[in-house]
Amino acid sequence: MSAVRVLITGATGVVGRLAIPQLLARGHWVTAVGRTPEKRAALTVLGADAVALDIFDADSARRAMAGHDAVINLATHMPSSTFRMLLPWAWRENDRVRREGSAALAQGALAAGVSRFIQESFAPVYEDGGAQWIEEEWPQRPAPYNRTVIDAERSAARFTSAGGVGVVLRFAGFYGPDPFLRDMVGVVRRGWGPLVGRAGAYWSSVSHEDAASAVVAALELPPGIYNVCDDEPLTRREWVDALADAAGAPRPRLVPGWAAAVGGASLELLSRSQRMTNAKLKSASTWTPRWRTAREVLRAAVGMLDSDPGPRTIRADEGASP
Repeated sequence: MSAVRVLITGATGVVGRLAIPQLLARGHWVTAVGRTPEKRAALTVLGADAVALDIFDADSARRAMAGHDAVINLATHMPSSTFRMLLPWAWRENDRVRREGSAALAQGALAAGVSRFIQESFAPVYEDGGAQWIEEEWPQRPAPYNRTVIDAERSAARFTSAGGVGVVLRFAGFYGPDPFLRDMVGVVRRGWGPLVGRAGAYWSSVSHEDAASAVVAALELPPGIYNVCDDEPLTRREWVDALADAAGAPRPRLVPGWAAAVGGASLELLSRSQRMTNAKLKSASTWTPRWRTAREVLRAAVGMLDSDPGPRTIRADEGASP
C-alpha cells in the first residue's frame, strides 16, 4: 500500500512500541501520543513525531489528527500487576479510556477528515466455546469489570456508519517478556499453573510481536471486527506445561476448577474455553503470525525477562525450541 500518515495512541505500550518501527519500515509517517515529556522523548527515539493529546477531548483530538489518514487507538490503562487485575475497582480508569476516550477519539477523527479508525479490543470476553472454533460472530459475555470493551467497539462501528473505515482488532491474551509473564513464571516456580480453568479448556493467545504486525496490517483491512491470535491455541494444560518447560520448572498443578466458581465474575471469565480462529484476518490481509503457537516462543520470552529492558523482536533462532 502507499504510505499514509498515522496517529497512534497507547504508543508507549508494549504493542505500540513494537508497531511504530514496523510502520516506519513500511514508509508510513507516524505521530505517536505520549502523556509525559519522558514518554514523548522515548517515542522520538523510535523515529515517531511525538505529541501530547487529551484523549478525552474530541476537539483536542481533532486538532492533533488534522492531516492524518488513519488513527490507531491502542490506549488502555491496565492494572499494574496480575493480582490487581483480579480487583474490579482497579479497572475503573481503563473503563473510562475505553468508554469515553474511544468515543472522543472516533469523534475527533471524523471531524478531522480521517478515513480510517482502528480500535483495540479484548477477545477473551467471548462466551465459552468448548472445543469449537470461535469466529468473530461468536456471542460475547463480558464480566462486569470489562463491559466497556463493547463501548470501545461501538465507537469503531459508529465511525464506519458515518462513512469511515472502522476496524476492531480483538486481541487474544498477550505473551512476551513483560511483568505479567514474570508473574506467571513466579507462580509456576511455586508449583501452580497461572491459568484458571479446566485442563482441556482452550486459552487463545498472541505474541506481542504478532499483535504489533496485525496493527500494521489493519491499515489495509476492510471495515469490521477481526480476531488476532495464534494459529494454534493451546489448552490450559498445554500452555502451562510449555511455560514450565520454558522456565526450567517442574510441570505444575492446575488451579482447581472450583476456584473459578467461587472467584467471582473475573475468574469465571478467565476460566472459559476460547479456541479462537484468526482465519478472517488472514484471508482479508497479508498478515500471518510469525509464531504459530506459544510453544515456539515462550522459552525465548522467559529468557529475556531479566536481560531486556523493553519490547524487542525475537530472533528466529531464539524462538526455536530445543
